[in-house]
Amino acid sequence: MSGAAEARRFRALFISDVHLGTRGCRADALLDFLRHHDAETIYLVGDIVDGWALRSTWHWPQAHNDVVQKILRKARKGTRVVYVPGNHDEFLRSYVGTHFGGIEVTEQAMHEAADGRSYLIIHGDMFDLVVQNARWLAHLGDKAYDLAILLNRWINSLRRVFGVPYWSLSQWAKMKVKNAVSYIGAFEQTLAAEARRLGADGVVCGHIHYATIRDEHGVRYVNCGDWVESCTAIAEHRDGRLEILTWTQPAMRALPPPTSRAA
Repeated sequence: MSGAAEARRFRALFISDVHLGTRGCRADALLDFLRHHDAETIYLVGDIVDGWALRSTWHWPQAHNDVVQKILRKARKGTRVVYVPGNHDEFLRSYVGTHFGGIEVTEQAMHEAADGRSYLIIHGDMFDLVVQNARWLAHLGDKAYDLAILLNRWINSLRRVFGVPYWSLSQWAKMKVKNAVSYIGAFEQTLAAEARRLGADGVVCGHIHYATIRDEHGVRYVNCGDWVESCTAIAEHRDGRLEILTWTQPAMRALPPPTSRAA
């Protein structure tokens, strides 16, 4: 694929946890993904820009600027772009209700899918007790995550030498540590309960960097994943079907359609 005319087009795309402004951000992969995927509506589901990181150390290479310009270009060409801020880009919550460059900023949104289901669109940090009640601990955890990403780079550099596939240290730790697994489960249940309270059939969120589509809490729980490790997004097809798209290597544009899981 090489042009916008050849891009896969969906009814909606949901992207979260890009963390522009950090060294771990896979801006190259996201830019390539945006070149080869388009939608009538794109939801930016929080932590797109990492204000926490930028306040301590300025890191903004050209690829990060290119991602912003690509999204703005899509908005100018008629794509509806809705930005729901998260905790790392909470500075944008001061601009809720406004538009900039054709992008709508809103605290949360409701999306009506083609199959008639309604989805609450929210980042999810407002339901994270650590973020809300122990901000210092959230910042400490953020630094630990950055360290895990750095270690991951070294580990996977060696794995590539031996022809072994990518392996995520942080995802492995989340699944092995009992408290982390309990935290993820509680997060899912809380977000599902909020969707039910608002009369929605499902919720699309981010925050915990773990892409999934689940129907275990009375409503559909959907998490977009991230663009630091997994490089995942959620796509809605014309019939309302949701799918997890994984786009880990820019070279994938020369291969068959990306890895996906649908529901």
